[in-house]
Amino acid sequence: MMPTAFPAAPTLFSYRKYWAQRFGIAPTLPMSQAEMDELGWDSCDVILVTGDAYIDHPSFGMALIGRLLEAQGFRVGIISQPDWHSAADFKKLGRPNLFFGVTGGNMDSMVNRYTSDKKIRSNDAYTPDGAAGKRPDRAVNVYSHRCREAFKDVPIIIGGIEASLRRIAHYDYWSDTVRKSVLLDAKADLLVYGNAERQIVEIAHRLAAGEPVSQLTGIRGTVHFVKGIPEGWLVKDSTDIDKPGAPMLPIDPYQEQPACDKKPEGENPDEKVIRFDKLLVKNRRAQTVIRLPAYEAVKDDRILYAHTSRIMHAETNPGNARALIQQHGNRQVWINPPPIPLTTKEMDGVFDLPYSRLPHQDYGNANIPAFEMIQHSVNIMRGCFGGCSFCSITEHEGRIIQSRSEDSIIKEIEAIRDTSPNFTGHISDLGGPTANMYRLACKDEKIEAACRKPSCVYPGICPNLNTDHSHLIKLYRRARALPGIKKIFIASGLRYDLAVESPEYVKELVTHHVGGYLKIAPEHTEQGPLSKMMKPGIGTYDRFKEMFDKYSKEAGKEQYLIPYFIAAHPGTTDNDMLNLALWLKRNGFRADQVQAFLPSPMAIATAMYHSGKDTLHKVNRKADDIFIPKSIKQRRLHKAFLRYHDAKNWPILRDALKDMGRADLIGNGKHHLVPSFQPNSLKGTGTASVTGKAQVFKTKYTGLSGLKNPRNNAYSGKKNKSQ
Repeated sequence: MMPTAFPAAPTLFSYRKYWAQRFGIAPTLPMSQAEMDELGWDSCDVILVTGDAYIDHPSFGMALIGRLLEAQGFRVGIISQPDWHSAADFKKLGRPNLFFGVTGGNMDSMVNRYTSDKKIRSNDAYTPDGAAGKRPDRAVNVYSHRCREAFKDVPIIIGGIEASLRRIAHYDYWSDTVRKSVLLDAKADLLVYGNAERQIVEIAHRLAAGEPVSQLTGIRGTVHFVKGIPEGWLVKDSTDIDKPGAPMLPIDPYQEQPACDKKPEGENPDEKVIRFDKLLVKNRRAQTVIRLPAYEAVKDDRILYAHTSRIMHAETNPGNARALIQQHGNRQVWINPPPIPLTTKEMDGVFDLPYSRLPHQDYGNANIPAFEMIQHSVNIMRGCFGGCSFCSITEHEGRIIQSRSEDSIIKEIEAIRDTSPNFTGHISDLGGPTANMYRLACKDEKIEAACRKPSCVYPGICPNLNTDHSHLIKLYRRARALPGIKKIFIASGLRYDLAVESPEYVKELVTHHVGGYLKIAPEHTEQGPLSKMMKPGIGTYDRFKEMFDKYSKEAGKEQYLIPYFIAAHPGTTDNDMLNLALWLKRNGFRADQVQAFLPSPMAIATAMYHSGKDTLHKVNRKADDIFIPKSIKQRRLHKAFLRYHDAKNWPILRDALKDMGRADLIGNGKHHLVPSFQPNSLKGTGTASVTGKAQVFKTKYTGLSGLKNPRNNAYSGKKNKSQ
């Protein structure tokens, strides 16, 4: 249940339904005028535009939002992967009565199209037959512009992962610049960030009641423009919270206008900054807004950018977060606090909606890779309190775990069993952003609502965190006992540092829910990069491996761990990668594919990458720089260390080892990392076997949490390496 210490919020299903409920439930949300005619509709109340294929499944954001709005009584149409070269496709469902809802899809469009080395990907998992090129770069911007061109006066609400992680001025890896809030670039009316259920339902009902979109300014989890500070609000400069050090430029990067219209008695009327009593601010937290450095300042000053990132991440707990404001030229962007987490009852209501769980019929027999991956998986929770610095879950879903009830989860498994045309008895996953945070929370609701720690498990597990896995064990046992269920796999990313706190859980997992291989993500072996990632030491991995091997043996099963690692993460030196390569060799691991760190918008590690500072601690111009592997040569070397066994990497590794004074690792013995010769028979080849076990591992290491799991609506890797 939602902690009672959080502010109250209207329940999702307490609104009076819109009059269009009389049309009933659509088999699938319409994507054409012909489908609208069959439903008896003359228009749509809301039209959702998405960069993904439309799959009527709760793992896909537009389906979930669309069905939720339908449950509120609204008529919802879908425009999926439109031709963005003109406004024609954006007119095909007519003019929406209330608003356009625009998203780039379950992945940021830039992450979707480009690799961490900025190469164009050859496929798109969210498109029929995996075809590439079906969405534009910066899809939210492009789609919003076309919606405006199609119907100039219709409000445009942007959301999803792409908008969520670009809500303030942010470093953009692909252009190597700091870009403005996407709200400006898209020229939208309102931005919805995070999981959008509460916000979008309130927005729809208020617009339906006749309120103009310009008045929808007090909704949590939204971003909008303001002309000035509203009456009654106090303004606190971010530098009062976290000093970034003396400015590089002799200008004031903050708003020059007074923070409030009214000044305290005795205040010099010529002063530009209002000072106020700290106790007053504390007592009026709900009406205090933090002034972030302006876009014009952070785009040219990396220290101020790092400072802004620290402030933003400190204001992500819905129990204590304050509003933020950031100047962009002559406009001011106002970021409301995050939305209140959903209760278990509300989560059940969202996932119990009448999804067909199938792709839209227009796609015929086309294979949609993302659907193939998740069609028989079940999302049991959302959110993550891990706080990994390279992961964007907290900025998007939040760190408060929101869990479904056991009954709702079982009901969905039964629906898959009874209705999926190609179900073979195997559930591919019971999970979410992580596999084993189901129903975990702070032991004290008031402490949880007041906490500002970025992680509940780093540098160690917080003593206030409940790590009881009994609810998850009970769920696993009940689920696999269902008639017709042959096997339930756990594919979401396992937090093994939590798992080792519950040996009973590890035994349950290893005995019944591993299909030979279990993927986990230590990410590195060396303390330097691990401390920048906010990940536990490799000793925790060793402890989990001992338990894994023990329970596998007791179950009479030959099973293996597949560890994920990140190359070129901020704070990673060549020596760190060398030590990781030696660890891989000692343990007999040979990775088939690897990927370097990708700086996703707004992630903590991205601020490190851009600023060169450790933003987990206060930053200033005198602080020591951390090593950032930025050059193509450096990134290739770090990836080469992860594939030390590939003959194509031997030349670059030999040169590096000589430069590092480790030529002793070049040779033809078992203790050497790479051989001293380059035989023609091995040129251009590589292997993907795990030595000593005669097992073949097809492994892909990803640097983004949740990158491959569409259910999370966020950058997926850890988030779902399922992270």
